[in-house]
Amino acid sequence: MPDPVISLSQPANTDPKIFGHQEEQQTLKVNVVRNILDANDRIASENREIFDRHKIFAINLMSSPGAGKTTLLEALGKEMGQRLRIGVIEGDIQSSLDAERVAAAGLAAVQIETAGACHLDANMIRSCLGDLDLTTLQLLVVENVGNLVCPAEFNTGEHAKVMLLSVTEGDDKPLKYPLMFRESRVLLISKIDLLPHVRCDVEAIKSTARSLNPEIRIIEISSYTGQGLEEWHDWLAEQVAAHAAALEG
Repeated sequence: MPDPVISLSQPANTDPKIFGHQEEQQTLKVNVVRNILDANDRIASENREIFDRHKIFAINLMSSPGAGKTTLLEALGKEMGQRLRIGVIEGDIQSSLDAERVAAAGLAAVQIETAGACHLDANMIRSCLGDLDLTTLQLLVVENVGNLVCPAEFNTGEHAKVMLLSVTEGDDKPLKYPLMFRESRVLLISKIDLLPHVRCDVEAIKSTARSLNPEIRIIEISSYTGQGLEEWHDWLAEQVAAHAAALEG
């Protein structure tokens, strides 16, 4: 006789007392998560009001570790530092290495060490706004902790979410982490210069991403060769100008 199959949708133990306790625990967890997200959204809304008051366009830059966020910001400082006044909030579990790199590229930068947290939230952003001179900024980039899950769930007050996906990560990531692609206005497919050396179907990434988010803008980039950076920088400049104009109107 074959081993019995237990459906994961049903509890293995059908004792009503135990089952009821499990349901109570699950309900409690759902309520706690909802309360955390609601509180975060309230602070995020306040953060956005601060950004709007200073006519700052803010983006939440997300990716897995090593996709090239900091290198992208170094290129941004080099190419756009004279065109836009840019500030960066760096999020890492530990160290200030990325903030130091970004500052060396000419951008105003502050570091948040999350001490183990896998994402930045609105309250973390609020806590460091006093360390930036917001009156001098037009663009604020929040470089989130490297993670394809949690950062997409927590609004920081940004006006747009932007994500990087490097070709070295493979073409299955939109299927595995759909929320990140649904939430992002722009997808930067990074390290495109490495494409001849890795197995990655870029067209499959684009197709799946657009099936999840038909409005997503996709730009292929290489911070090493410069491919696609002009289009990316122009998009940022356009958003900054449109945002300021809308607030003035």
